[in-house]
Amino acid sequence: MSKSQQKVVDASKAVGRMAIESTQAIAQINQKAAQDFAGLIQKRVSELMKTQDPKSAFDYVHSEVLQDAAKEVMHYQQQLMDVLKSGNKELAEIAEVMIQDSKTDLIHFVNDATNNAPIGSEAYVSVFKTSFNNALQNFELVRAAMADSFVNFEKSVESVSNLSATKNSPKKKPS
Repeated sequence: MSKSQQKVVDASKAVGRMAIESTQAIAQINQKAAQDFAGLIQKRVSELMKTQDPKSAFDYVHSEVLQDAAKEVMHYQQQLMDVLKSGNKELAEIAEVMIQDSKTDLIHFVNDATNNAPIGSEAYVSVFKTSFNNALQNFELVRAAMADSFVNFEKSVESVSNLSATKNSPKKKPS
């Protein structure tokens, strides 16, 4: 297997490992959230059953149960967003390394090819190198666009997280 093929295999393994780790982290978050929520509900129902007055029960549900549920949901969402941001960052780093390695390999290939060109082919070599340098500039534009897309994804995740936190934050009663 060639060096460049091995790099692709290694990058694929890294992406697969990151996907598995993210999936495992999300599964653990879901399991813990379900257990915590079941415990919280059981505790609140037990406390609610002790209340004899319907108005106190309503006030208790409104002030305690709903606020606790909102806090749990916000905590759960933040944990998921952290996993997504971490995975996005790792993917961006893997892609950046692959692009830089590919660019370096291509430059070496072209330099080797043009250095060993037969005498009398200087005009063709010059045209080829000019075309190659233009291709490298386009390559850099693609790399920059890819980096921007990863940054934009992370900003989107943060926006969703901030929007959820704003909508779900418990409101204080006026005194």
